[in-house]
Amino acid sequence: MKVLKYIGKRVVTIAVSLVAVIIITYVLMYLAPGNFFDLTRFQSAAGGTAMTSAQITALRDNFQSKYGLDQPLWKQIVRYLWDAFRFKFGPSFSSPMRTIEELIAMKFPVTLTLTLLSTLLALLVGIPLGILAALKRNTWADYFSMFFSMIGQIVPSYVAAIVLVIAFCVWLPWFPTGGWLSPRHMVLPVVAIALGPIASIARYMRSSLLEILSQDYIRTAYAKGGRDRTVIMVHALRNSLIPLVTILGPQIAYMMVGTVWVEQLFRIPGMGQLFVNAAAQRDFPLLVTSTFVLALTVMLMNLVVDVVYSFLDPRIKLN
Repeated sequence: MKVLKYIGKRVVTIAVSLVAVIIITYVLMYLAPGNFFDLTRFQSAAGGTAMTSAQITALRDNFQSKYGLDQPLWKQIVRYLWDAFRFKFGPSFSSPMRTIEELIAMKFPVTLTLTLLSTLLALLVGIPLGILAALKRNTWADYFSMFFSMIGQIVPSYVAAIVLVIAFCVWLPWFPTGGWLSPRHMVLPVVAIALGPIASIARYMRSSLLEILSQDYIRTAYAKGGRDRTVIMVHALRNSLIPLVTILGPQIAYMMVGTVWVEQLFRIPGMGQLFVNAAAQRDFPLLVTSTFVLALTVMLMNLVVDVVYSFLDPRIKLN
């Protein structure tokens, strides 16, 4: 019952936060210079043929009437909020023959797959790296692990992606420079996105394991004749992994948002590419909806992590 009550409160908080995200995004797009109805876009849509001033005005008026852009800003926002919470977004500016729901349904699984693969890689590398640093404290292994972690946290994912492309696509042509057709296409973008979370998980794992190893029950286990392998694997490691769940939510959220520029660089047909193209074309509905979907995913992921953590650690109470 407490869990359901807590989830209900969080859902209300998420709804309020999403309203704020939508309003801020919509206002910023409204105030941004340039718009979808620039003359160059009209000329392009007309196949490069010259258009008279009257034709341009009529075409602009038709577009504004179709998408409700001839209404005051507050009415546009209220209309979009109503559509958003029904998950009925209608067509975008750049793809008037397809609904935004259809575009997101095509792109979101790609971004989700990229994020999950990056999360898996971050866990498989970050946890052993943190364990090694903790067990080999103040040795070269510890210093190397923490140095790698520091670099991973400092370098943004898009910079890491550029370095990987230069190293493994130009100097050593082992991987393709872009696309999403085979496992070889996935390697570099997954590594680029996972580097930052690997560093965070390794540092967090090191500090958590060191704290657990200093607890009284660990000393008691050694006093009873427990071997290093048994004490570390059965007692210390299992308990040190529980707090790791707390950072998985933010890390997954970081990776989900961090795919935007990496997807654009590697030409991956995901939410990132959709987001960048919408911003470049001043596609109001598509950009605001992409932001809405990413924000909703991040908030739901944090909610799931909080609830799961309360079950893993009975000392945590949901309030």
